[in-house]
Amino acid sequence: MRYRYKIFSSPVGELTLVSDAAALVAILWERERPGRVPVREMQEQNDDPLLLRASSQLEEYFGGARHTFDIPLNFQGTSFQKTVWQALLDIPYGQTRTYGEIAVQIGNAKAVRAVGAANGRNPISIIAPCHRVIGASGQLTGFAGGLDAKRTLLLLEDAY
Repeated sequence: MRYRYKIFSSPVGELTLVSDAAALVAILWERERPGRVPVREMQEQNDDPLLLRASSQLEEYFGGARHTFDIPLNFQGTSFQKTVWQALLDIPYGQTRTYGEIAVQIGNAKAVRAVGAANGRNPISIIAPCHRVIGASGQLTGFAGGLDAKRTLLLLEDAY
């Protein structure tokens, strides 16, 4: 089965929304590091209802009118990664968490570095808000879309 994709222009650059027809599987950045998010063969499908719904909700988010998303998600990764990515969904709009706080939340306080690695491979950025995870010192740390994009997203949410 081929993945479907649609290009979405946003204030943080061009994003590629990817679905498997039933759920969103990825949001890829304009300067995506090859292999960070493994996706199979993709076919552009601008009229895909799920991708149109995701685009609409992202427009509302960037316009300040949406704080949560209502899109089916299909995370592809290890069970540990999926646990971390699910924890990201619990971070409220306008708030941040540290990698250590996420590690404690998932029941493995010593897994701070592993949480950071999983966060960096989050396939569904923005909707699974990995941008809301910061360093213990309060500093912005690595982000697939770049630190400028992370800062922009946090400023949009009044979280920085």
